[in-house]
Amino acid sequence: MSSVLVTGGAGFIGSHLTDRLLREGHKVIALDNLYSGRIENIEQHFQNKNFKFMEMDVTKPLSLNVDFIFNLACPASPVYYQADPVGTVRTNVLGAINVLELAKSMNCAVVQASTSEVYGDPTISPQSEDYLGNVNPIGIRACYDEGKRVAETLFFDYHRQHKVKIKVVRIFNTYGPRMRIDDGRVVSNFLVQAINDKPLTIYGTGSQTRSFCFVDDLIEGLIGVMNSDDVVTGPINLGNPTEFSMIELAKLVIEITNSDSKIINLGLPADDPKQRMPDISRANSILSWQPKISLREGLVRTMEEMQTRILKN
Repeated sequence: MSSVLVTGGAGFIGSHLTDRLLREGHKVIALDNLYSGRIENIEQHFQNKNFKFMEMDVTKPLSLNVDFIFNLACPASPVYYQADPVGTVRTNVLGAINVLELAKSMNCAVVQASTSEVYGDPTISPQSEDYLGNVNPIGIRACYDEGKRVAETLFFDYHRQHKVKIKVVRIFNTYGPRMRIDDGRVVSNFLVQAINDKPLTIYGTGSQTRSFCFVDDLIEGLIGVMNSDDVVTGPINLGNPTEFSMIELAKLVIEITNSDSKIINLGLPADDPKQRMPDISRANSILSWQPKISLREGLVRTMEEMQTRILKN
């Protein structure tokens, strides 16, 4: 049994990771300031003696006795990270420093949840970990994109300078149960609109593409990273390489929800990437990992959980 700290532990991905770690017999400390995380995501564990919740901001120094750290603290939804861009940068940068200092003091490994956004609006496809990106450091998305890039810099500098055991993963579009209904990302937007028979809003022509990874598949990848040798530092892409256009996604959502929704087109947001598709050959070779859940299956499971929450309201 290990004691594992999960920052952002009440968030969408963090809460699923917490579930898995507890099922495997670990002790889990979930740290979250509840800016975008939801207490409902973790309240099922409040009676578990192996679980502890700390309502705290990762920008504050950490003093905990832990064996392993996952740093997932940061809102990933543009709606939330653009609402407080300076806070987003602080979370990424100061949060990285604080978890790295804790890992250094405890001599334990720490996983940084980075993002495919470090590649910006890519000029190549698929994106491998060696691609340096096509980024806008002063755009409205830069607080998140550049914040994550600086966090990666800090992780590798702490590794080189202080011998901290690091593991950096770049997470591509992930979806599943517990996504915030109001988070503004395309899967949750489409599902909420379709469930309510509202028009599905596509930005631009709908030809832009994404590759969608179901959360259970992502968690398998994160557990694989946790269990990998210390020499595995990353970065490692974790995502589903099957590419879908926004038009294809919208039509599939309407089909599985049996909705009367129509599709409407709105203007394209600034710096919205036209294409996003991971090269996961490194994850496959190092972790023997690849996603297994199809988009249709994952959307159905996400829809069922989301419908339940919407009906409660």
